[in-house]
Amino acid sequence: MTSDVAPVRLESGPFERFRQGFPALKRKTYLSVCDKMILHDDVRAAVDRFMDHLAVASANRADHELMVVSSRQKFAQLMNIDASTVAAVRNVSDGVNTIAWAMPMARADNVVVCVDAEHPNNIYPWLRLKRRGNEVRLVGHMPDGSLDIDAMIDAIDDRTRIVTCASVTFAPGHRTDLVKLGEGCRKKGAFLLVDGVQSAGVLAHDLSDLPVDGFATSTSKGLLGLYGYGFLYVSPNWIDRLEPAYLSRPAVAMTTDDHSVMGGLDYAYQPDSRRFEVGSYNLAGACAADASLDLLLGLGIEEIESRVLELSTALNEGIAALGLTPAVPASGPQQSHIVTVGALDAGGHGFSTDPKIAPLSKQLAEAQVIHTIRRGQLRFAVHAYNTMNDVETVLDFIRQS
Repeated sequence: MTSDVAPVRLESGPFERFRQGFPALKRKTYLSVCDKMILHDDVRAAVDRFMDHLAVASANRADHELMVVSSRQKFAQLMNIDASTVAAVRNVSDGVNTIAWAMPMARADNVVVCVDAEHPNNIYPWLRLKRRGNEVRLVGHMPDGSLDIDAMIDAIDDRTRIVTCASVTFAPGHRTDLVKLGEGCRKKGAFLLVDGVQSAGVLAHDLSDLPVDGFATSTSKGLLGLYGYGFLYVSPNWIDRLEPAYLSRPAVAMTTDDHSVMGGLDYAYQPDSRRFEVGSYNLAGACAADASLDLLLGLGIEEIESRVLELSTALNEGIAALGLTPAVPASGPQQSHIVTVGALDAGGHGFSTDPKIAPLSKQLAEAQVIHTIRRGQLRFAVHAYNTMNDVETVLDFIRQS
C-alpha cells in the first residue's frame, strides 16, 4: 500500500537549531511572518529578564537603555550602516510620520506615492500634508499589482521633496527595484523613503550602497521582536536638512547623562538620527530586538535570504503546478518571500470573493496552517525557520482541496 503523504525531510545545522527555538512551530505550520512575528525562546527570555528587573527594582533606567543602544548597533550591522544613522522609533508609522513632518516643505512642493500598492499607513501621512498646501501625486500600479517605477520617476519634478514606497508590497508581495527608483530620486534631489517592514530581517539590504535616504521598520514582523519598537534609518546626507516635529531630551545634544537636567534654554539637535527619538523608549521592545537581532546576525542575512527565496520558489512553483497562478514570479528581481494566490482586490482584509480562495483558506486554518488573506488574495510568507516540509504541507492541502 502506498501513501500520498510526502516524506519528512530532516534538516540539521544552524537553521534547524534556530527553528527549534520557536514553540509555535511544534503545533502549527507558520507561514505568515508578513502578518506578525512568532517569538523565539531567546527573545521571550530577554523580555522575561527585563520584567524580572522591573518586578524587583534591580536595574536603573540607564542600565535598561543599554539595550536600546545595543539593538540600534545590531540593526545597523544587519543593514551595513553606521549606528549613528539609526533612531529607535515605535513602528513604521512613527518613522514615516517623522520624515513627513521633518522635511522642510513649501506650499506646492509635492510627494510621490504609488497609492494602490501601499499599505494605508504609508498613505495617510502624505494625504495629511495637503492641509499645509502640499501636493500628493498618486501613481497607479502595474496590472500585476507591482509598483510602476517608470510612472513614479516620471512624476518626480523639481518640487518633489519625498518619494515613498515599500521594499516589498504587503500584497501581492512584489520586491521593489529600489536602485532604479532611488537613482531617479537622486537626479531630482528627492528623498526616497522606504517602508521596509515586510523585508527587514528576511531579505538582505545594504543601505550603505542603495540609493535610499530613509528606511522605516518595525520589529513586529521579520525582525522577530515585539510590537511597539522599530528603527528609522536616515542618510547622513540629509540629517542637517531635517528638523524633528517633536522634541524631547533624547533628541537634544547634552553634556550630561542626568535625564532631568537641562543644558540651558538654547539647544542643539543631536548630530545624527537620534534627533528623531522622543521620550522614554519601549525598553521591553529593545530587549526583544537585541535578542532577535543576535539570532538573525548569527544566521547571516545573506544566508537567510537565500533560504527564504529557495522556499518561496518551491511554494510558488508547486502552487502553479497544481493549477493556481501565484501573483509574484517564482524567480527574478521581483521575487520575495511572500507568495500570494487569487484575483487581486477580489475582496479585502481577511476575506475573498474569489471562489477558490475562501474554502481553501478555511481548510488551511482548520489544519493550523497559518496564513492570511489580503486584498482578497491568499497570502503566505516564509522566514528562516520554515522548511520544505512546510511547503509540502501547503501543497498537499491544495492538492486535496
